Amino acid sequence: MKDLSNYRKSYEKSELLEQNLPEDPINLFNRWFHETEDFGGVEEVNAMTVATVGLDGFPKSRVVLLKKFNEEGFIFYTNYNSEKGKAIQQNPNICLSFFWTNLERQVIIKGIAEKTIEAVSDNYFASRPDGSKLGAIVSPQSEVIPNREFLESNLKKLEQDYQNIEIERPKHWGGFLVRPVEVEFWQGRANRLHDRIRYQLQSDFNWKMDRLAP
Repeated sequence: MKDLSNYRKSYEKSELLEQNLPEDPINLFNRWFHETEDFGGVEEVNAMTVATVGLDGFPKSRVVLLKKFNEEGFIFYTNYNSEKGKAIQQNPNICLSFFWTNLERQVIIKGIAEKTIEAVSDNYFASRPDGSKLGAIVSPQSEVIPNREFLESNLKKLEQDYQNIEIERPKHWGGFLVRPVEVEFWQGRANRLHDRIRYQLQSDFNWKMDRLAP
């Protein structure tokens, strides 16, 4: 067994102080997202972990790509018939998290997921490369398949079938909008006295801000 007890790092790149924070967590997320992107060193700034409670009762996390965010919430796309898609449709209470190591920051978002309207899913699907479009059609996501060749041979057939034909979005594939109810911002600090600021949505749709002990 490998002993990791000596793996330590001192976090000293920034701070998170109440007097510098907006009333709305989406504004702070937007600021952090672009600061992370501008600072460099993170290959996919929009990579996030999506945690759901599965049909078997177990939590499960996986990394997906955030494709849009605004005052309504956070949008990503998936196969609605996948393990992830089925879990969300049974229990829409999910968690998103970002860990941006270049600036020693983490964001944890609790929210309620709902399918985006079809026009939103259609517009995003139309913007994808043809290979990605066909991949969404050919893959029975999360189902057991016999081998790799099963996917590749089916893809080749689809490529022939869709020559010079517009590839339309399959109805089982589309977006989820996650409407946040709680957003926590974590900024690494020295001596493990990290900054943690939590925003919670109130019944009047304003946000309550609290500092949490690290």
